Amino acid sequence: MPLSKQEIHQQELLALFRDLVTVGDGARLREYLATFSELPGRRANLELAWAYGELVELYARQIPDRLWAFCADLTALSPPEAPVDSPEEYLPFCGAIGLGSLGAAMPEYFEEALAVLKRLAADSRWRMREAVCFGLQRLLKKRPYEVLNVLQTWIGNEGVFQQRAALTALAAPELLADEALAHQALELHKCVVDRIPHMGDIPAADFRVLRKALGYTVSVVISAIPEEGFKWLMAIAASSNRDVRWIVKENLKKNRLVQSFPKEVEAIKIVLFKERDD
Repeated sequence: MPLSKQEIHQQELLALFRDLVTVGDGARLREYLATFSELPGRRANLELAWAYGELVELYARQIPDRLWAFCADLTALSPPEAPVDSPEEYLPFCGAIGLGSLGAAMPEYFEEALAVLKRLAADSRWRMREAVCFGLQRLLKKRPYEVLNVLQTWIGNEGVFQQRAALTALAAPELLADEALAHQALELHKCVVDRIPHMGDIPAADFRVLRKALGYTVSVVISAIPEEGFKWLMAIAASSNRDVRWIVKENLKKNRLVQSFPKEVEAIKIVLFKERDD
């Protein structure tokens, strides 16, 4: 059976990681990431990013300080140094995933990784914000409830970009297979959606980033715990707030709901469009 794209990258990356182990030289690794970033383009090379994250975790115990410095240097590249849709942008993208991998593998880096990811969650580059979610998911896979406790504080005390990062990180089916975690994810979504009518002082562009995320994360959580999830979605479908109703409408379009729960979707559509007509 031929190797997958991710497996090919893992094999090619091994020699480059050995450079870091033996001589502390990350120049070739950095060059490889930029060269095979597939940027500019519609989609960055996610298979390479996953391979990089796996190898960071693999080598974490051998060279933790060296890997942390390498990943941190990548994430320090500013928008002028690593602009959107450039090969250079892929470097901080991988750096953020790497920090999540290190925090997952090495307890001594756990809090620091979360602190850096919280800061990066408000990066002006959308791919960097996605990388933060991927980094958080690597942490959630290893220490789900500890990370959840931190994300709860982001929802309660931080800005919309940190709230968005928390919600999108939790919107992963493999994580929500843990029913208790899925229920907590739903509670965090409820908390954010309940606050939407009172977010008038948030810049419109920032709010749209949060709203766009909610336009799909809700459906992921509901798919994991449909009974409780659809009950809540039915309740907010009757909201008088147009942004809340937009979130309901967008999630009802998602195949994960339309195909698996057609009756529930149609029932909520009736409420959604009846309220609009009234």
